[in-house]
Amino acid sequence: MVIPFEVQQINGVSWYEEAKQPQGVWRLSLITYGKCVYSVNGDKRIMEKGELLLIPGGTPYYGESIPSVTHTQMVILFNHGEGDALPALEQRKPLWHKPGSYELIHQRMKSLQQQWEERLSYYVLMSQALLMEVLIYINRELDRGIIPPERHRYVERMKRYIEQHYREKVTKVQLGDEIGMSPNYAAALFKSVTNQTISEYVHDQRMKRALYLLTESQLSIQEIAEFLGYRDLSYFYRIFKRLIGSPPSDLLHERPPIV
Repeated sequence: MVIPFEVQQINGVSWYEEAKQPQGVWRLSLITYGKCVYSVNGDKRIMEKGELLLIPGGTPYYGESIPSVTHTQMVILFNHGEGDALPALEQRKPLWHKPGSYELIHQRMKSLQQQWEERLSYYVLMSQALLMEVLIYINRELDRGIIPPERHRYVERMKRYIEQHYREKVTKVQLGDEIGMSPNYAAALFKSVTNQTISEYVHDQRMKRALYLLTESQLSIQEIAEFLGYRDLSYFYRIFKRLIGSPPSDLLHERPPIV
């Protein structure tokens, strides 16, 4: 059983950390912005946004910022007991990995951090479930094998296209044209690498903007839904509640006061 007991958000340009993981305590770090350096058992690497490092218990390491380069990372410390049928944990060696499902992993880790900070009822169980989901995503990718760099590049191009056109209807035909491949190949490649369909990724991008607009703008929910490409307000409500966990109206109280 994996049990998280500490969640950290590391930011800045002057971070330095050197330690040896206690026996049975694992450290999962996901780089979410910029670059930093990690060295584990003498293996020193520059890590960039979208990469993760899993350090097993009893392993010495150090990490530091790159001078004048800002970076952010999310770190989860967790206890690992017997009975977790996850190859990444059973091997008991450091894992350096660039996950194709970075967005899903980042989203689950942010949800875990929120659970840890708010400490609502059953937050430990919820945090444990979210961490297990993250580890399953990682292990599924390891089972599938390393994603060739050219496939990563194709998917990154499709992601960029979606991020530029998320307010529109994005189809596999458009993404196929973007990477010079057939529509079916583009859709299958996107799903196999990201663990999300094209539609799921589009909705995720829209919800990121919805969260910002609901808390930082004075637009009505109807106006936000239309801006993001949802003509049916009830459909926007359903998608938002399914992905965020609460209705959009719950966030309106976080808006800054009108001056």
